[in-house]
Amino acid sequence: MAAAGSRSPRCGAPCGLLTVLIFSFAVEACEKVILNVPSKLEADRMVGRVNLKECLRSADFIQSSDPDFRVLADGSVFTASTVVLSDEKRSFTIRLSDRKTQMKKEMIVFLEHQKKLLKKRHTGETVLRRAKRRWAPIPCSMQENSLGPFPLFLQQVLSDAAQNYTIFYSISGRGVDQEPLNLFYIERDTGNLYCTRPVDREEYDVFDLIAYASTADGYSADLPLPLPIKVEDENDNHPVFTETIYNFEVPESSRLGTTVGVVCATDRDEPDTMHTRLKYSILEQRPRSPGLFSVHPNTGAITTVSHHMDREVVDKYTLIMKVQDMDGQFFGLISTSTCIITVTDSNDNAPTFRQNTYETSVDENAHNVEILRIPIEDKDLMNTENWRANFTILKGNEYGHFRITTDKATNEGILYVEKPLNYEENRQMILEIGVNNEVPLTREVIRVTSMNRALVTVHVRDQDEGPECIPASQYVRIKENSAVGSKMNGYKAYDPENKNSNVLRYKKLHDPKDWISIDEISGSITVSKTLDREAATPKNDLYNITVLAIDQEGRSCTGTLAVNIEDVNDNAPEILQDYLVICKPKMGYMDISAVDPDEPIHGAPFQFSLANTSREIHRLWTLNKVNDTAARLSYQKNAAFQEYSIPITVKDRAGQSATKILRVNLCDCTHPSQCFLMARSTGITLGKWAILAILLGIALLFSVLLTLVCGIVSARKGKKFPEDLAQQNLIISNTEAPGDDRVCSANGFTTHTANNSSQGFCGTMGSGMRNGGQETIEMMKGHQTLDSCRGTGHHHTLDSYRGGHLDADNCRYTYSEWHNFTQPRLGEKLHVCNQNDGHISSPDYVLTYNYEGKGSPAGSVGCCSEKQEEDALDFLNNLEPKFLTLAEACTKR
Repeated sequence: MAAAGSRSPRCGAPCGLLTVLIFSFAVEACEKVILNVPSKLEADRMVGRVNLKECLRSADFIQSSDPDFRVLADGSVFTASTVVLSDEKRSFTIRLSDRKTQMKKEMIVFLEHQKKLLKKRHTGETVLRRAKRRWAPIPCSMQENSLGPFPLFLQQVLSDAAQNYTIFYSISGRGVDQEPLNLFYIERDTGNLYCTRPVDREEYDVFDLIAYASTADGYSADLPLPLPIKVEDENDNHPVFTETIYNFEVPESSRLGTTVGVVCATDRDEPDTMHTRLKYSILEQRPRSPGLFSVHPNTGAITTVSHHMDREVVDKYTLIMKVQDMDGQFFGLISTSTCIITVTDSNDNAPTFRQNTYETSVDENAHNVEILRIPIEDKDLMNTENWRANFTILKGNEYGHFRITTDKATNEGILYVEKPLNYEENRQMILEIGVNNEVPLTREVIRVTSMNRALVTVHVRDQDEGPECIPASQYVRIKENSAVGSKMNGYKAYDPENKNSNVLRYKKLHDPKDWISIDEISGSITVSKTLDREAATPKNDLYNITVLAIDQEGRSCTGTLAVNIEDVNDNAPEILQDYLVICKPKMGYMDISAVDPDEPIHGAPFQFSLANTSREIHRLWTLNKVNDTAARLSYQKNAAFQEYSIPITVKDRAGQSATKILRVNLCDCTHPSQCFLMARSTGITLGKWAILAILLGIALLFSVLLTLVCGIVSARKGKKFPEDLAQQNLIISNTEAPGDDRVCSANGFTTHTANNSSQGFCGTMGSGMRNGGQETIEMMKGHQTLDSCRGTGHHHTLDSYRGGHLDADNCRYTYSEWHNFTQPRLGEKLHVCNQNDGHISSPDYVLTYNYEGKGSPAGSVGCCSEKQEEDALDFLNNLEPKFLTLAEACTKR
C-alpha cells in the first residue's frame, strides 16, 4: 500500500519539478541560472535558491531587477506578489556588490514552466510494467488556516493487496480519535484522506496518523502505515514586545554609543523562518528634535547617538518602538511599544555666587557667632550631591579666625567667627571664598569651568576691653639653687587701648612648689625658696606659674610664666643595686649600673672603682667598665662562699661621686633564687610593728593568767565544804574503785575545801560569779554518785558519758549555805557510822560496788541537806552499813 499524491494543498495546482541549474565554473554561475517553476506562483512563496557565494563571496549588497521577486542573503528567491508565467521564458537579474572592494557582479535567473508531453509509443517499443508500490509513508502537508473548500482532500492511501482483495481503510491518532477529534477522516473504500476544518500551526504543528488496511473479514492486509501530516506555517502572528512600556535611565553626561536599554519581542510563528525574523526600529521620538537615540535592528539595543542630552532642558524622552517580522520587509507584520527614557542628573553645572563681593561686620572679641549668609545658584537636581555646595575659605584665614559651613536646607554658605578678632591688630579682613559640589564636575565641564570665587570684607568694630596676656606663655630662665631673694623679669601683660602695662596689677594664681613670689606692680619675680630642678614636677620640664593681670576696672586676663630651671651638678650618681647574689661557679660576674638625676651634661659616663677597703676585698674582687653607666663585678676563683660587703665609688663626668656598700652573696647554687630562699629561712628579721604585736600579745596573756591566779587564790581563801553536799542525790557510779581526793568542777579546775583537804565533789558546776562577796556554785542534782566524790576531778558519771542532759537549774546553792550546814553535821555523823561497837571499820568498806542500774535501794542522801530539818538529824545514826564508805571518803583528811 502506498500513499498516492494528487493536488498539493499548498500550491492549489499541479506542481512541476523545481530544479536549480548552476554552472560549475564561477563565471558561468554568475551568468545564468535556470529555475523550473509552476505556471502560477502565489505571493510570498519560495521559488528556489541560488548560490550567491560562488558568484561573489564577499557580497554585502543584493538587489533584484524584477520587483516581483526578492532575494535573501542566503540565496533564497521569494515572490513579492502573485506571478503567472506565460509560455515565454521570464528572467531577472540579481546584482551583487562588495562596497569595500567596489567589486560588482550580476547573476541572470531564468524561470521556465515545463509542460508534460505525452509521446506516442511505437509498436516496437517495450511496454513498461507498473512496479509493485510499497506500503510506506509519503510526506504530506497542509496549509495553516487553509480556506478550503472543506473537506479538503490531502492524499490517497492505497494498498497493493487491493489488486486481489477488497480492502477497507481506516486511520487513528491525534486529529481522529484524539483531540482535536474528527479533524481528519479517510474514505473506507477509496483510501482518500480529508481534512474537515482549518488548523492553527501554533497549536498543532504536525499530526502523526496511523493508516490501516484490512479485508472484509477483518484480516490485516498490510502492517499499519504511519502518516505524518505537517502543518505549513503561515505568517498569521504579529511579533509582540515583552513589555508594553519600557522604562530606562541614562546619565545626561553619557558618551556616544552608551547603551540605554534593550527591547525584546517574540513571534509565535515557526522559528528560523522569515515569519520570525524580526527587525527593530524607532518610529517616533518625543520631543522630536534632536534625535538622540538609535536601536540595533537585530538585537533591539537602544544606544545614544548624540552628546547633547541636558537634563536641565529635557529630563525625559518617549520613544515609539516598532518591530516587524519577515526580516523587516514592507509586507511583514508590525507591533509597537513605548519606551520612556529618563535622563538622570550629572554634575555638569558648577555652583555660582550671586555676587562677586560681600561685606559684613563683627565686634572684636566675639567668637562662635554667625556674621554672613552667602547664597549660590546651581542648576543641577536639588537635594542631591550634584547640587549641595561645599564652601572653602581660600585666602585670608591663615590664623583660623573664621569658618564656613553649608546650610543643608537652603544650600547657603554660613560664615562664622571662630576665634576672637582684635580691632587694634586688624580693623578689616578680606576673605576669598570658593564653592564647589560634594562630587566633582564631569570631565567636559572641568575643561571649561574653574571654581567660582567671591570676596568677603569683614569690618571689625572696636570694643572697650580688658588687659591682654599676649603671648599667653612667657619664658624665663633661672639657675638651679639660685640664692633666695634673687630677682628677675616676670610676666608682662598690656592694655590694648593704650599699649602699656603701667595701670595693671599682677597676682600669682598657682605655683606648684611655692618657689617664686611676684611683684604686684611690676610683675617681676623673686626666688622665695631654693630651686631644685630634680624635685620639679614634671622633672626636666618647664616649671609653670599661672599669673593673673588685672586692670583698674577689675577686668583681667590669665597667662603662664614658664620657668626653665637650669641644671647644676648638685647630685652624685647612685648605684641602683643594694644586694646581689652570684652563683659560683655558674656565674662568673654580675653587672651593676648607676643613674644621675642631673642633666646628661652632668651625668654619664661614670667611673666605677673599689673604695679604700681591706686587701682581702681587692684580692678577691675586680671591677671593670661595661659602658657609660654600668660596670662588671667579678670574683676570683679562690673566693669563699659567704656574703661580702664591697664599697664601690661611682663618679660622674663633672667629678661628683658617691660611695655605696654593696652586699654580695657568693653562693653555692645554680640559680640566685635558691640563695634567696635560704636567706629567708635562716635570717628572718622582724619589723617594728611585728615586735609591737608580739609584746601586746604577751601582755594580754599575762593579764589573763593574773586574773586566773587571783580567782584561784580568792577561792582558796573563801571556800569551805559546801552546805548542800548532803542534798545531792546518790546515784549509780560506773566505777567503784577508790579515787583520789580531787574535786572536779564544771570549768575544768580542781576545787579544794577551806582546810586544803582533798574532799571534793564531782558535780558539774556552772560559771562562778561573785555576788556581794559570795560565790554561787551551780551543781547538777541527781547526776553524781557518792563514789564520784572519791574519784579524780575529771571523773564523770555513767549518764554523763552517755550524753545525758544535765539540768543545772535545780541545784544552785550558795557556798556559805552548803559549807555551814554540812560541815558540822555530816562529818561528825559519818565518822561515828564508820565504826562498829568495837571501833573496827565496817566490812562493807572493802566491798566493791556492782552496777545497780538507775536508782539506789539505799535511798537518797539528799535529805541531809534539807535545811528545814536541822533539828531532826537522828536519821544519821541509823544509816545503813553501805553508807560508811561514803562517810569515810568525805571525812578523810
